Amino acid sequence: MAFASATLSLKGRALRLLSGREYSRAELERKLAAVEESPGQLAQVLDDLQAKGFINEQRVVDSVLYRRASKLGAARIRMELQSKGLDPSAVLDAVASLQATELERAREVWRKKFGSPPIDAAARGKQQRFLLARGFSSDAVRRVVAGADAWADDGLSIPD
Repeated sequence: MAFASATLSLKGRALRLLSGREYSRAELERKLAAVEESPGQLAQVLDDLQAKGFINEQRVVDSVLYRRASKLGAARIRMELQSKGLDPSAVLDAVASLQATELERAREVWRKKFGSPPIDAAARGKQQRFLLARGFSSDAVRRVVAGADAWADDGLSIPD
């Protein structure tokens, strides 16, 4: 009977974690490995939760995209998804969908942070480093920081 109680405790911990946000199976394994009392117990609990739909890889991907896409570029999001131990093909699909909107997202992040084209080379470097650190592609960063010519190319006006 003690084993059932320990399983419930481990399952309860997993459910408590999952109630806060979506976790991948690999993340739950890392977090709960220290409280596993017998070999195979954690795998059994996670198998059960996965079979019941509490652990879902696609929901983890969607959650990360929803929370992070407006602030980060495809490269940073790819690293975050990979660190969660997700299937590489799911990560590639998610990154491919982000790359279509990379320029627009980079422009919005740039507009919120800086709002005007750089006045000198130092300011240009600062803006480029900021966007590159956020994981945006070098092409998108170059086009966004280029300033007035990039805005005119897309038929947009320079924001106030």
